[in-house]
Amino acid sequence: MPVAATVSHVFDRDMLDPAALRAALLDLVASLAERVRGRDQVTRAVTLAVRVADGSRVERTRRLLAPSAHTDDLRTALWRIWDGIAHQRPRIRALTLTAGGLAPAGAGPGAQLSRDPAPGARHPVDPVAYAVNAQSGRAPWRDGRRPAGSKLCRSL
Repeated sequence: MPVAATVSHVFDRDMLDPAALRAALLDLVASLAERVRGRDQVTRAVTLAVRVADGSRVERTRRLLAPSAHTDDLRTALWRIWDGIAHQRPRIRALTLTAGGLAPAGAGPGAQLSRDPAPGARHPVDPVAYAVNAQSGRAPWRDGRRPAGSKLCRSL
């Protein structure tokens, strides 16, 4: 079994538009979560690598609170990483998102019981959202769209 999964988004030109960057990040996280679930695995960490116009690369990793393949959990980790990078306002050429520390979905200590309804309340919708994605493409319900002139690259 692979220990990591990666997806990338390459822009045709330097990108500064926050809406276009957000749309690309949403597309990446949906694609990555779909890939991890498709392998029947969970991830322990998310890494975002940003290649900027001058050729340098910024890379940040965020560990998840618990191993997960839920899009919402990966998206939350991604936004925490992005909040730390976005204030620098670099001209971005490419984004790469990696799920690291992959493990079989059934492995691990299992679920922790909680009296808090909030964490469990968001996940019952996930199977429906995944079914819609399978039929009509990734994340049809979200507001953002893939920016014109950009390409989604998938790699193993």
